[in-house]
Amino acid sequence: MTGPDGAHWLARCSPAPDTVFAAWAREELARIPAPPAWAVAEADLLHSVRAMEPLSRTARLGPVLAHPETERAWWLVPPDAHEHLTDLHRLTLHERGWPLLCPSPQHGAQGMCWLERPDGTGKLTDPAALAAAFGRGGRDGHLPAEAFGVRHEVASHKRAICQREEG
Repeated sequence: MTGPDGAHWLARCSPAPDTVFAAWAREELARIPAPPAWAVAEADLLHSVRAMEPLSRTARLGPVLAHPETERAWWLVPPDAHEHLTDLHRLTLHERGWPLLCPSPQHGAQGMCWLERPDGTGKLTDPAALAAAFGRGGRDGHLPAEAFGVRHEVASHKRAICQREEG
């Protein structure tokens, strides 16, 4: 669900929110430089769509912008995402200040649309889960248990199975 809160949150990320709202009122794209609060990870659209499903199941999915004509997608991620994403060849991490051209979260414009809209809370895509979906251990869109923070639970479950088999 996205309403005015998602649009207000995104516009407030810009140094000139009024300019953003004016562009959206004209059904144009607004130029929003990546602020200190988030970074932008760019990827192929098909891989992005495949990665979204497992991320959404675990509530680790934040805003994702798409341009189907160029087959590109842009993920809003935390500013420290480089720790998880820099060595993945399928993702390009853009620096702070990089201009993201955004339609309103409420509707697309000029061929661009939000696959996952900003919800107004500031929620961003979890970079470790995104890295798993795109690369390390995440082939074919399957995430390893570690991406969901369940490494300990999986290890405990395996120990329990082993103990039952021994007993």
